Amino acid sequence: PLLTSFPVSVCCCLFILFLFLSELTGFIATEIVNELYVDDPDKDSGGKIEVNLNISLPNLHCELVGLDIQDEMGRHEVGHIDNSMKIPLNNGDGCRFEGHFSINKVPGNFHVSTHSATAQPQNPDMTHVIHKLSFGDKLQVHNVHGAFNALEGADKLSSNPLASHDYILKIVPTVYEDMSGKQRYSYQYTVANKEYVAYSHTGRIIPAIWFRYDLSPITVKYTERRQPLYRFITSICAIIGGTFTVAGILDSCIFTASEAWKKIQLGKMQ
Repeated sequence: PLLTSFPVSVCCCLFILFLFLSELTGFIATEIVNELYVDDPDKDSGGKIEVNLNISLPNLHCELVGLDIQDEMGRHEVGHIDNSMKIPLNNGDGCRFEGHFSINKVPGNFHVSTHSATAQPQNPDMTHVIHKLSFGDKLQVHNVHGAFNALEGADKLSSNPLASHDYILKIVPTVYEDMSGKQRYSYQYTVANKEYVAYSHTGRIIPAIWFRYDLSPITVKYTERRQPLYRFITSICAIIGGTFTVAGILDSCIFTASEAWKKIQLGKMQ
């Protein structure tokens, strides 16, 4: 029995060690649980959403670039300049616009255009690259893969210079709650886009880069959780007990087979 039980015992110990390390890894790791519900999670925001926009227009002078905001609550702001910065590009022939502003939680739009310029250019070139468009707090969580900056890297440099661009955004409120119970509020969004040259009865309409948005009533919530200690202890006890029970059965089978084989060999010798 000693000869058969030793290798079985070694295998059992290795198996238990493997399962123990697997359970320990799962216990230490943080689990991200998500849920959906209908609500406005950030009620303390005053009905506002913070927006971060970073866009380059390599063929439009900075003095011509402006940001306009309008929505269904009656807001109509041309040439928004608060918390914004315009950086010349290509020796002054282009411009990089960086803006941090707020929008109301109602359908509306904001657009980059030449509408606020003192003198309107004849043929403004609206080709562009979007570096960043995000809403709410910045979330950097490895286990959460969402569309928090879905337009990052959007390149329209090869588009028709006289074309307008429409980005239709569906904004989804997102809540992230960490282990301490602290909540951060951000927004994911889906996007569809089109480009076109618009005309009216007076001729061609001055092009612009439009971001038209609407809010989803569905909120996505991510919650950090960790396996309870009692469940970890229960799993370890089950692993040890189950392994030794199975090992005992195997060892008994091996021993019985070994004894039977010895009797057969003795019978042949007699």
